[in-house]
Amino acid sequence: MAQIEQFPAAPSMIGPVVTRMRAFGELWPATDGVAVFNRVYLTVTEEIERRVDAGEFADRRAAGTLDVRFAERYLAAVDAVAAGGRPPACWRPLFQYRRHPGVRPLQFAVAGINAHIGHDLALAVVDTCRTLGCEPADLERDFERVGDVLAVLEERVREELMPGPDVLEIADPLTHLLGCWSLERARDGAWLAARSLWQLERLGELGGPPELAEEFTERLDRSVGLAGRMLLTPLAPCGG
Repeated sequence: MAQIEQFPAAPSMIGPVVTRMRAFGELWPATDGVAVFNRVYLTVTEEIERRVDAGEFADRRAAGTLDVRFAERYLAAVDAVAAGGRPPACWRPLFQYRRHPGVRPLQFAVAGINAHIGHDLALAVVDTCRTLGCEPADLERDFERVGDVLAVLEERVREELMPGPDVLEIADPLTHLLGCWSLERARDGAWLAARSLWQLERLGELGGPPELAEEFTERLDRSVGLAGRMLLTPLAPCGG
């Protein structure tokens, strides 16, 4: 396994990303679906920044680079919409339904997490490998630690945004809808997708079909977008 050269991560490595996400919070109303996800993701990014700066990752530079490359995928989607363009397919449902009155805040949060982990995280791993000149295996420990942060915060998000009492009515359609999605499965899928995409790109460099990596990425984008659309199925308001 290749060793990544060790550098101390500058405190500002993740800082600019955090600054941008905080600015979004001032631009969008609190009920906006993208704003709901942004608040969740800001919390995640701030926590990862704290842990990177505290030296809790095996390689601070690798962890910081992965976090920044990861965030840049979300920021690019926001910028595309702001410029009047179309974001990747995985993000389109969230932007299309961001003001729908029948979609609950927890749905917006989970749909954003689905897009970001299901699609963006895999591509961010590959981006990071290119930046650092390493292999996906060199990032596995830090990938798992980032995933641990996401898991803890997802639990907190569900507690804060889940409507009603702690024991949600079994008949509530939100219970069934969100029960079909799993952060752990999405994270495992992202790691597999990253390794597969990396190998397809290496195959193309060695003379294999260069279009395979592009086709793989496109299909991943579309499939994650389909899952996001299902997660944003409009539901009747609680108590309605």
